[in-house]
Amino acid sequence: MEEYSLRSQVFQTIRDDILKGKYEENDELREATLGKELGVSRTPVREALRQLELEGLVNIIPNKGAYVTGISDKDVHDIYMIRSMLEGLCARWATQSITAEQLDSMEETLCLSEYHTSKKNYEKLYELDSLFHEQLYEAGGSRILNHILSDFHDYVKMVRKATISTSSRSVTSTEEHRAIFEAIKEKDPDKAEALAKEHVKHTIESIQAYGLEKIL
Repeated sequence: MEEYSLRSQVFQTIRDDILKGKYEENDELREATLGKELGVSRTPVREALRQLELEGLVNIIPNKGAYVTGISDKDVHDIYMIRSMLEGLCARWATQSITAEQLDSMEETLCLSEYHTSKKNYEKLYELDSLFHEQLYEAGGSRILNHILSDFHDYVKMVRKATISTSSRSVTSTEEHRAIFEAIKEKDPDKAEALAKEHVKHTIESIQAYGLEKIL
């Protein structure tokens, strides 16, 4: 169990560093260097790199090494298009399965988001934006859908952080979250699904306006 936990931690750390932009595309990930940085042997690093290759974030070339693939412009666009469909489904299911406790938690997140939007506290808004989506995925009541959407959400960390840091998008994003929440609260699956889809599509438009080349 301990060994599995260590492998998982090494994988998550390297994965987060790639998605946060610590490494650029085609950077070599050396097992010995990573092991030294993380205070582990080369074995869990090697296993983590193999797992990252399965996710498409790393390319392992035999007898040469492991290189960062990262997330391309097309990947980002594809992720958001897929997310728009899946988050719509998640919002629909949430109208059927959300609990009173989950509604209260989402309401609290929204109130905090509205407060920090007014104060232009973008760092805190990014955290609350992530939290709202995590709560939505949980409220959908599907472990599988939650896992898929959480992974997609992680893949575009840098993009989300950049777009939420603009005053216009932070305001509209918070308003859209509020509208999705109210539709779920009112048990209106059609409206909740449509609003969730539109929310993600508006994010795509915001990304295009901002310019992916500034982020990736």
